Amino acid sequence: MRRICLTLPTNRACAETISAIGEEADYAADRFGVEVHLLILDSSGTQTYTEHAEAVAGARRARNVITHHLDEAEQRDFLRRVIRSSGVVKPDLMLDLMLPSGVSYGACTNRAFLIAAALGCRSVHRRDSDSRYQTLNGETVFPVHHELTSLGKTAADAANGVSETVLAPEHAAKPVAMVGSSFVGELSVDIGEISRLDSGIYHDVVSLWAPRHWPDERKRELVEESFRGAGTDPFVRDHSTLTHVDPMRVDMCNISFLDEVYERVPLPPATDTIGSDYFLMHLVHDGTLPGVLHNRNIVNYYTAERRTDAGFMAYQLRLTKFFLSMLHFNLIYDRMAAAGATLLDDDFHVRPERVAELARESAGADREENMHRLDVLNRSYRELGGRYAEFADILESRGGQWLEEARADIEDFALLTDAWHSLVRASRSTPLRTGASSCV
Repeated sequence: MRRICLTLPTNRACAETISAIGEEADYAADRFGVEVHLLILDSSGTQTYTEHAEAVAGARRARNVITHHLDEAEQRDFLRRVIRSSGVVKPDLMLDLMLPSGVSYGACTNRAFLIAAALGCRSVHRRDSDSRYQTLNGETVFPVHHELTSLGKTAADAANGVSETVLAPEHAAKPVAMVGSSFVGELSVDIGEISRLDSGIYHDVVSLWAPRHWPDERKRELVEESFRGAGTDPFVRDHSTLTHVDPMRVDMCNISFLDEVYERVPLPPATDTIGSDYFLMHLVHDGTLPGVLHNRNIVNYYTAERRTDAGFMAYQLRLTKFFLSMLHFNLIYDRMAAAGATLLDDDFHVRPERVAELARESAGADREENMHRLDVLNRSYRELGGRYAEFADILESRGGQWLEEARADIEDFALLTDAWHSLVRASRSTPLRTGASSCV
């Protein structure tokens, strides 16, 4: 029986989401006959963790659904055993990159990847705690439907299960490596207030994730489509396309990857940086691997924490570090696009050594472009005033440190990519919990 990992990383209260993703696990097991490992990676405080545990314990899951609810101590124990078994150099650094003290969207998903390998899963399907499912005629619309319809099949075989195919025949023998969709509802990045306050400043800020040399028209197009997902239209009928999926059309709250991808290349483990978990979307696209884009969009909403002063400051930090990270990622993405199918070997497997090489090359990028980004943010936020001006004070005092962190983050990504094969191999023979037998 095929095993899959449906995962929810969280550091906030989300008992309702846990219940909903459990129902999606039941749907997958009942409809597709797979064994679903429902993996909740919980970094919440004690009280919230207890509430989550009660939600897990109180649910009756389908026969082929196995739930794993791990707090950070349990995750750390698993990682230590994997790292020790792998024999990688700098084991303490590897543990920090896999389970850092700060928030890391890439690291939490990397943990899911290694645990999925330990559980013998063929794919990882990720959801987020600040999202919910759409419904149609009283029925929940689960994205896993399209994911399991196509993921892992050759493009030739997957063509029979989609609405349309936009893929050249030369890709027919390649596996469908990614299936995903986007979201509807609020912007994925909490900057709607900036747009309401000053549309010109909104343009200046959002365009900072583009390379500085882009023409103004191309930057305007990027700003218009950034962070909006699939808009606000509700789901009315299914549609799926077999294609090279544009990373701008999918979101990490609604994504699935084949093990052939995530067991070869990890996500960047940068801390306090939004967007650090989107790398594999670009790798699949630029490496010419087939994917399926569907329209079972998830509903995105903002949690109350984002509205607090502390939440606001934390989010602005993550947004700033995202812009600074793009100095390096824009270079990598350009070179991956130019490399195309040469990112794959003869068996259509991603070549991790090439990814690590590109990451190291990008670490030497001229920081002048990032200094410009900091200047624009400083000026823009001071014009907005209020809490934005307060953040500008922090930016002015710590901007130099963040420049260094952006470079160090990309170097850490290269190191982790070098070690990833050994970590995955060790995970396959490491029990999830001490004293348990391996599932593989």
